[in-house]
Amino acid sequence: MKFLFWLRMTGLAEGVSYLLLLLIAMPLKYMFGIPSAVTVIGWVHGFLFVAFGIICLVALRKLRWPVTELVRAFIASIVPLGTFFLDRRWKQKAIELALNSR
Repeated sequence: MKFLFWLRMTGLAEGVSYLLLLLIAMPLKYMFGIPSAVTVIGWVHGFLFVAFGIICLVALRKLRWPVTELVRAFIASIVPLGTFFLDRRWKQKAIELALNSR
């Protein structure tokens, strides 16, 4: 399902941006005095975080997922590496949907 693909890709992009923020931008700011790294990566991450949240809300309705899946997605988005673990779960759901639609 194409929608689930975009949901997964947005989640992965949000996860990568979060890691960039934590592992590159924050050290650049606090260890080397380069605050612009946090500004730039922070904006990108903020945009992706909001986009991920909106797409998750749409998925709740479009895929008829329970609210617990939305809660799981929110928690995964604030835990480092969380969206990567969530992606494995969603990848399995995508495979199941593809098999069931045959």
